[in-house]
Amino acid sequence: MKSLLLVVCAVALLLVGSTAVQAQKPEKTKPKKEIATLAGGCFWCLEAVYVELKGVDKVVSGYSGGTVANPTYKQVTTGTTGHAEVVQITFDPQIITYKELLEVFFTIHDPTSLNRQGADIGTQYRSAIYYHSPEQQATAEKVIADLTAAQIWKNKIVTEVTKLDVFYKAEDYHQNYYALNPDQAYCRMVIEPKVLKFRKQFLPKLKKQ
Repeated sequence: MKSLLLVVCAVALLLVGSTAVQAQKPEKTKPKKEIATLAGGCFWCLEAVYVELKGVDKVVSGYSGGTVANPTYKQVTTGTTGHAEVVQITFDPQIITYKELLEVFFTIHDPTSLNRQGADIGTQYRSAIYYHSPEQQATAEKVIADLTAAQIWKNKIVTEVTKLDVFYKAEDYHQNYYALNPDQAYCRMVIEPKVLKFRKQFLPKLKKQ
């Protein structure tokens, strides 16, 4: 009887130990989201496009690349703060890659136009990629090199590739601007044609089809 009791106790201890080991197994971590910061003219245009892509969780309009802390839109539009109008895109790299975001980027604006996109003129409208990691830098430089080799544009690509320093969120009325102001003249004449062109070219990548 004593020996049987010892066996039962030993088995019980083994089961408890096994349960403890199982409990210590780490849970599967959720895929890590990444952030891209891009400038290509008016931030309203870029935001209106990127919010429609699968894998994009959030798009925030703001300012980067300048020397003045917490700039206002009024200050940035003077061109004296050094900032560019940018969008910061939070995305899931398992659904859409950084390279794919750049492919869209080089389709929806003219990267050969220095400090200008259409009628929007000034350094605040420059073409720029503000990378968050060495991997993003390498991807951006490779994409630009490939586009240059393909000679898609007659003029040289002038897109700035710079490490992100600080991102300042723009005023609330700039966020989701196109969706909230579809009848505004700039939205109808400038943003809408870009959005329609983008939808046609990247239809399989859209959230809604």
